[in-house]
Amino acid sequence: MPFDQPLPRELKAIDTASLFRLEERAGDLGLSQRLESGWVRANAAPDATHYLRPALWHSLSHRPDVPRQLRCELLITLRAGDRMLSLLDVLPDDFAPLPRVTSREEGLEVGRLLGHAPPVGEQLSRNDTDPRP
Repeated sequence: MPFDQPLPRELKAIDTASLFRLEERAGDLGLSQRLESGWVRANAAPDATHYLRPALWHSLSHRPDVPRQLRCELLITLRAGDRMLSLLDVLPDDFAPLPRVTSREEGLEVGRLLGHAPPVGEQLSRNDTDPRP
């Protein structure tokens, strides 16, 4: 993938099963920004929609075998209905086919939520349950 490729400007809406797959893939590849998949399985709302918004390109210079990733902001909905902000590294080939948010209203609302949602790590470190690997 060319290094001058622009960052995708798409907001993606994913179901919980897709979130599990993306988190597990990030874990299998040893990507640095992800949540512990057991924590995600225990805490993500099963029927919720979660959102990914690319923030930057990221690469592992010490691991040239791992393709460049999109470091995405993740708005995750928890079982209790709370929404929290995390980061998730996603390969471009995994990101591209995910469903896009096409509604302007939904996009604006998600953008507002991304700007105000508490970070997962900060929020949960208060409870001594850090969900990061």
